[in-house]
Amino acid sequence: METLENILAAAIRSGTPLLFATLGEIITERSGILNLGLEGLMLIGAIFGFIAAYTLQNVYLAFILAMVAGALFSLIHAFVTISLRANQTVSGLALTMLGTGVSGMIGRNYIGQVAPKFSKIDLPLLSKIPLIGKVFFSHDVLVYVSYILVAVTSYFLFKTRLGMNLRAVGEEPAAADSAGINVFLTRYFATIIGGALTAAGGAYLSLAYTSMWIENMSAGRGWIAIALVIFSMWEPYKAMIGSYLFGGIMALQLRLQAEGKINISSNLLMMLPYLTTLIVMIVFSFNEKFRKRVGAPSALGIPYSREEKT
Repeated sequence: METLENILAAAIRSGTPLLFATLGEIITERSGILNLGLEGLMLIGAIFGFIAAYTLQNVYLAFILAMVAGALFSLIHAFVTISLRANQTVSGLALTMLGTGVSGMIGRNYIGQVAPKFSKIDLPLLSKIPLIGKVFFSHDVLVYVSYILVAVTSYFLFKTRLGMNLRAVGEEPAAADSAGINVFLTRYFATIIGGALTAAGGAYLSLAYTSMWIENMSAGRGWIAIALVIFSMWEPYKAMIGSYLFGGIMALQLRLQAEGKINISSNLLMMLPYLTTLIVMIVFSFNEKFRKRVGAPSALGIPYSREEKT
């Protein structure tokens, strides 16, 4: 029983950075903007969060600053794709390369350094519940924040006027524009908020999952998050389940390797997230029936211009 509890608790910890990034991308894509720069944004969040924690010795402020950094970098993607109407796929891939390069350059002097990290907090009473308590209620504060964020994101998207406007922009931007909704401002808002949440996932890696900076420490999680958005059908609660499922697979694989029960090349394991995402994106890009079946926003990846409005 204890082994099962440890594995499930590890699944929550491993899945939390994926959950932050997936929720951010759901918000972005619901507005019609595709951002493939999640890997770069997670690295930006990880390095800026670590540097802030190392310098200021305050993990809460460091987490906020990491989100601000993610928002600013995602603003680049927003400007290029919304204002300049550039290809969203190319811009997203460029953002990944930018984030990887910037994090590697400024993080070079911090390799091997140790910064403060979020400590585990056992929630009173809840953490004492058999099995469930240790799995869900014996974590750091960022895990609890992610629980709340799932509910808030779902409520925002499906129960508020702003959320409904955002979804309308992602489905029929011309119709939304005719109804008085500012398509460009809405897409800017969604892209920036999405980038901030993605960076929060990266900050979790350097501020809670570990207390050190490791180059390319996101290790493909950004690409997994992109696939999770499709697997979750752009719904926050399904994203939560998918994130913990992937987190459980990662945690179980590491545990089995540590115990010597499997002998699989680490290079092969590192390749799997990219391969999975590539397959999903190929099917998603070329199969219109698949896109409609999984509930993809109709205007996803399509630039909007009032001059071309019909």
